[in-house]
Amino acid sequence: MSDVKPRIRLDKKTAQKGDVIEVKTLVSHVMESGQRRDSAGNVIPRKIINKFTVDLNGKPLFSADIEPAVSANPYMQFRFKAQESGTLTFTWIDDDGTKITAQEKITVS
Repeated sequence: MSDVKPRIRLDKKTAQKGDVIEVKTLVSHVMESGQRRDSAGNVIPRKIINKFTVDLNGKPLFSADIEPAVSANPYMQFRFKAQESGTLTFTWIDDDGTKITAQEKITVS
């Protein structure tokens, strides 16, 4: 899944300290629950993103455990209070350990 390019939108890439920044993310992923069968009647193996994390300068900012009921191409939205400039690192982890990562920079004054 290294060719997957997540879509990330920050409502502010430049903010004053204390401003609230809204983050929206969307990643392409099939999110197969493991309960469906293919045309030959074989169970399609489960393959879901089970963890989503966001770090700011290496420090945890947001995380979510994801369950099989989440639809394909999961969309996440959250807000945080700007305290420091740096790099936001977004990580989606799949059942098989595959990681999809992306980064965005923010400037706080």
